[in-house]
Amino acid sequence: MSRRPPAEIPALISTSADLAALCERLRGEEFVTVDTEFMRERTYWPELCVVQLGGASEVAVVDALAEGIDLAPLGALLADPGIVKVFHAARQDVEIFLLKFGAVPTPLFDTQVAAMVAGFGDQVSYDGLARALAGAQIDKAHRFSDWSARPLSDSQIAYAAADVTHLRRIYVALKERLEREGRLDWVAEEMAVLAEPATYRTEPENAWERLKPRTSNRRFLGMLRAIAAWREREAQRINIPRQRLVKDETLLELAATTPDSPAELARARGISEGFAKGRSGAGLLAAIKEARSLPESALPEPPKDRHGPSPSPALVALLKVLLAAKSEQHHVAPKLLASSEDLDRLAAEAQPDLPALHGWRREVFGEAALALKSGRLALGVDGRRIKLIGAA
Repeated sequence: MSRRPPAEIPALISTSADLAALCERLRGEEFVTVDTEFMRERTYWPELCVVQLGGASEVAVVDALAEGIDLAPLGALLADPGIVKVFHAARQDVEIFLLKFGAVPTPLFDTQVAAMVAGFGDQVSYDGLARALAGAQIDKAHRFSDWSARPLSDSQIAYAAADVTHLRRIYVALKERLEREGRLDWVAEEMAVLAEPATYRTEPENAWERLKPRTSNRRFLGMLRAIAAWREREAQRINIPRQRLVKDETLLELAATTPDSPAELARARGISEGFAKGRSGAGLLAAIKEARSLPESALPEPPKDRHGPSPSPALVALLKVLLAAKSEQHHVAPKLLASSEDLDRLAAEAQPDLPALHGWRREVFGEAALALKSGRLALGVDGRRIKLIGAA
């Protein structure tokens, strides 16, 4: 497929004065579409390279790396409570703006989430929505461009501009559809999560949980917590990806072997002698030493899903069928109603605290799931569809 670029390639905004004037013009809009291009392959923190903005009649591409450019007017625009900021798959973009300006853009609207509520499936792509709702064809020629390299080409600028151009029509179509179906409140619940700064912040002390260690040994977990927290802080300090500093599998090995000297540290897979003898190695060894002396009371508890009864595979399978049926009935993406982990907990726990049992999700799926567990609801087949027998 090929994407037809706008008839006129928008000028690249590269001065503070031009950016301030652009933001002032956009302050009169009901909504502004927003996208970013950034680089993160070699750094811990994302490097903002380009910002795309679209109003009702204007699209602009901002060179965020232009020498001397002051992005403060952009921060003020994103914070304006009278303008909806429209993104697609907003999390990474919002994280960048939170780091840059200290606040989440508000109010915001994520068309990927809205599309899931509107029945377009799990994590529908921007390409798919552009075809379905804007009649646009998207190519991928510059998806992996080096956006930090200068100068930007006309084709890169056209590519960046098209993202927010099509997003305007996607937003309007989705909003109208959700208004007709009475589901804007459902989207608002999801936007509240995206608007919460804590959504984007990784606490170093919790970084170990992402590794999902397969053990209930609290001493091992305490060591893993300490060295994973060290890696998070050290990667931030040096500004390199955490996996480039120390890989996950190496952290798990170190938590098991607990080296206490540079020589022992250097024996670990992926640890060089230079690293072990340098500043980073010294910091890692200090974290290991401190964790080794922790009392039992200070060690972390195993993740909750490590103990308690295992879910019945048969019940989980029935819940999956129910989820698919409810998703089909209400034209909403299954993943938005409940995750695989949610279904496991629903099957295993009497009263799990899950999103699926709160708000609109409970109305659409949660009540039926509890009825199925208690025997008040059965599943059958009516022709080519799943039939609910008993409680709805």
